[in-house]
Amino acid sequence: MTILALEFSSPQRSVAVARGGRVLGEVIETSTGLHPDQKAGASPRQSGATEAFSMIEAALREAKLEREQIEILAVGLGPGSYTGVRVAISMAQGWQLARGAKLLGVSSMDGLAAQARAEGIFGRVNVMVDAQRNEFYLATYEISAGGWNAVAPLRILTVGEIQSRTEAREIFIGPEVTRWFPGSRTIFPRAATLAQLAVEQSDFVTGEKLKPIYLRETNYAKVPPRKPATR
Repeated sequence: MTILALEFSSPQRSVAVARGGRVLGEVIETSTGLHPDQKAGASPRQSGATEAFSMIEAALREAKLEREQIEILAVGLGPGSYTGVRVAISMAQGWQLARGAKLLGVSSMDGLAAQARAEGIFGRVNVMVDAQRNEFYLATYEISAGGWNAVAPLRILTVGEIQSRTEAREIFIGPEVTRWFPGSRTIFPRAATLAQLAVEQSDFVTGEKLKPIYLRETNYAKVPPRKPATR
C-alpha cells in the first residue's frame, strides 16, 4: 500500500510518502532550522517558505508518484500543536472526499517513541510535549531494540511534577524539551516514522472520526448580546 503521512503536531512539520514500509520521499519544515538528527536525503524547508500542499507535492515528486497513487493517508493526531493537527486532519478529510483514500490516525506520542527507538534510545523513556499553561503531556514507554510499548498512559503534569522526576535521572524526550529541562533530549515526531507505523495498522476511519488527541475540555466564552444604542 502507498501511504502519505502528515505529521504537523510540532514546530517541525513533515510529510512523507512510503510504500511497503520503505520511505520514498520526505519533506521537513521547521521554525528553528533543520533538526541535527534528520536523516540524509530528507528535503529541508524553512518555516513559511512552503505551504502544506507544496510539501505534499515535493514529497510526491521525490517519490516519483502521483496523487492518484496514494491509497492511505496517515495523520499524526498529537497531542501538540492543536492548529497543526487540525490542518493535517482537514487535508486528510478533503483527500478522502476527493479521492476515496483510506485514513488512519496515529498518536504522535507513539511516533516519538518509535523515533526514539530508531535513534537508539532504550530503557524506560518519558515522552513529553508542551501543553502550554506551564504543563506538559507525558506518556511513558519501555523501549528496546526489539520494539516498544506504553507502560503509563498519557496524562498532563505540571513543570514541578516533571522537575522532580528529571532530578531522579529519568529519561525525557520530546520536541524542544531542552528549553525547560536541559538534561533531556530533543526529538521531533517524523512523518517517515508515522508512515512506517501505519503499515502495521488497519483500523481505518472515515474523515469525521479523525480527532486531535487533546486531554483538556474545549472551553469558549460566549459573547454577550450587544446592548441597544442609547441616544
